[in-house]
Amino acid sequence: MVKHNNVVPNGHFKKHWQNYVRTWFNQPARKTRRRIARQKKAVKIFPRPTAGPLRPIVHGQTLKYNMKLRAGRGFSLEELKAAGISKKLAPTIGIAVDHRRRNRSLEGLQANVQRLKTYKAKLVIFPRRARHFKAGDSTAEELATATQSQGEYMPIEREKPGVEFLKVTDEMKSFRAYNKIRLERMNKRHAGARLKKAAEAEKEDKK
Repeated sequence: MVKHNNVVPNGHFKKHWQNYVRTWFNQPARKTRRRIARQKKAVKIFPRPTAGPLRPIVHGQTLKYNMKLRAGRGFSLEELKAAGISKKLAPTIGIAVDHRRRNRSLEGLQANVQRLKTYKAKLVIFPRRARHFKAGDSTAEELATATQSQGEYMPIEREKPGVEFLKVTDEMKSFRAYNKIRLERMNKRHAGARLKKAAEAEKEDKK
């Protein structure tokens, strides 16, 4: 903190102001450069999808984000096994693998297994060498009609919660929420005493 009754310091950059100002006039050229780079990459990795390998559907971490779905690092070994895909084959056919991931819910496991099966059904496998077909490669007809997938492949669909409308009944109108809360609080507070009193009464009846 500045002490004493001094002048408030303020820089007067008048002489070499160009050295202190950051301009962004190269943005249109950068946009063109990025587009050309994307096109070159698409040609280089053809016929693989431009978005990269297939990723699993996972829930975000922490209490704030755990209800949201996002793309994970890779499929777990359990998911690959359930879908009938070898862990060594998976990276070669465009499937990301994360051997550290564990499946903690049956729903998540089933969703990712179904995702793998759908991908496998749509998959067109090119031979390593032209016209040298091996077991597992697609037919010549499928190769002829194959196209490169542009953009995000098999995007994650996030379900929006629906709103349910109800008709307001007389019972709903007559319900007093505050009174109900107070009553339940009182019941909870007196639960122990009431149980004790009931036990004593039962004991007296037996005598």
